[in-house]
Amino acid sequence: MGTGRAPVAPRDAATLVLARDEGAGLEIFMLRRSVSAAFAGGAYVFPGGTVAPEDRHPGLEALCVGRADADASARLGIASGGLTFWIAAIRECFEEAGLLLARHAAGGQMLAFSDPDVEARFQTYRRALAAGARRLEEILRAESLVLDVGNVHYFSHWITPADAPRRYDTRFFIAPAPWAQRPLHDAREMTAGEWIRPTVALDRFRRGSFELIIPTRRHLEALAEFHRAADLLGAARAVTHVPTIVPAAWADEARGQAPTGLTSPPPARDA
Repeated sequence: MGTGRAPVAPRDAATLVLARDEGAGLEIFMLRRSVSAAFAGGAYVFPGGTVAPEDRHPGLEALCVGRADADASARLGIASGGLTFWIAAIRECFEEAGLLLARHAAGGQMLAFSDPDVEARFQTYRRALAAGARRLEEILRAESLVLDVGNVHYFSHWITPADAPRRYDTRFFIAPAPWAQRPLHDAREMTAGEWIRPTVALDRFRRGSFELIIPTRRHLEALAEFHRAADLLGAARAVTHVPTIVPAAWADEARGQAPTGLTSPPPARDA
């Protein structure tokens, strides 16, 4: 049944799945949204959010390595401005999880927080960025860093149903977790964060102890097909077509549609 009102225009958004291998295999980082959040309160999600005007700043493209706007736009199927979504995904991950996918411009080494003074300085940057007191471009230039967009791979596209009061046109990305940084939820929009195997997250959801919204659950189901981060990242790099998923309503969950552009790995062979 329709709502009788015109659909809300969806806002551009970007989400980043961070993957690593630990113990039994693939883990991804998830955050629990505050129960008071206007959208998905209390649910576990991947880091992400709406594209901000600052993400479109023309000076940021020069501070990205591994991908140009022309390539990014072609992958998203838009005329221009595609790199903005990569930038937004990285910025939101830094704000919400404290992890920044960046390299030193001079030598190309990944940014590390092994020095407590460096970690403290970037936590200060993070708070200033979230408060709107600093722009990402300013932080990158102050620290002589570039964003590692080349290792961030686009693999999924979901648009909120037309009858929802809040709508998002969300591009999903995946990247290897920075090994020398420690995640920390922002204690503002997010109240907890943890590394978790996709299969464990789904099991906890089924037992009622791990709240998920439908797009997150569908993505976890796709991610659960992979056992190692290298296999998942390899599949993400190989994606050539990303379907746009627009459920008629959340109730139908876009059944029958592949939730991502990932191709499941072949079954493991017995030794």
